[in-house]
Amino acid sequence: MKKLLLAVLLCVPTLSLADMVVIAHPSAADISEDEISRLYMGRAGSLMPVNLPDGNPLRDHFEQELLGRSPAQMKAYWSRLVFTGKGRPPVEVATSAEKIDFIAANPNSIGYIPASDVTDQVKVIATIAQ
Repeated sequence: MKKLLLAVLLCVPTLSLADMVVIAHPSAADISEDEISRLYMGRAGSLMPVNLPDGNPLRDHFEQELLGRSPAQMKAYWSRLVFTGKGRPPVEVATSAEKIDFIAANPNSIGYIPASDVTDQVKVIATIAQ
């Protein structure tokens, strides 16, 4: 049974940091990973971050790798900020395609998507490097 589980897990594709990009409206300037992190933590207000729903593997990967927090830690973090009135969590959309449409229509927004999903509607402003 353990061998079967291991074989299945090895066949499941995993996300790597090189496969994720941060996108913005085509008129946006490039920003650093530190600035992206501050935006998603509610510590900077120049751009509106856009998230995928809780439990989405890409969101989990983004939060763990770039923000250095688990999904549970992020949920608790935002619950505290919202409860105290000190912040508003990122906007949520259901899919990468919806995120691209939202960002293309909202010049002051930012989001992360798989590099393979990039279209000419948005601009890649950062690549999450290993």
